[in-house]
Amino acid sequence: MIGYNVVGVEMPNLDRAAVDRWVRDVAMGYGRKVGDINFIFVDDEEILRVNREFVHHDYYTDHIGFDYSVGDTLSGDVFVGVETVADNARLLGVEYMQELHRVMIHGVLHLCGMEDADPCQRARMQDAEDKALQRLACIGPTSDGAK
Repeated sequence: MIGYNVVGVEMPNLDRAAVDRWVRDVAMGYGRKVGDINFIFVDDEEILRVNREFVHHDYYTDHIGFDYSVGDTLSGDVFVGVETVADNARLLGVEYMQELHRVMIHGVLHLCGMEDADPCQRARMQDAEDKALQRLACIGPTSDGAK
């Protein structure tokens, strides 16, 4: 099951059915299936608190992931700092929703085993994000427009 939660912010205007299909499709492309993945959308103060408490970093970030996967079944919590995502979208000159989707799938790709600690890994991660975003465009919204 894919869950969507908020702490201190409004729920982003996501087509949850399309995002669910997309995440499952991306996971399947890596030979994985989706167990329980929770996207938790938070404000800057909450992402900073989580970063300090669990990662021992003292800075804002766009996401923090906790991987609970077992075998080929993906499970985890992906905290998304929506204020930082909005700031990054402005800096990069892209739409907020595009950057939000990129950060969400970045967290899923980490659950699939991808890393981004060095320049080569970052390049592979960015390529995987780009391919995943193209998949989202192909999956598109549900025919009834359900959100």
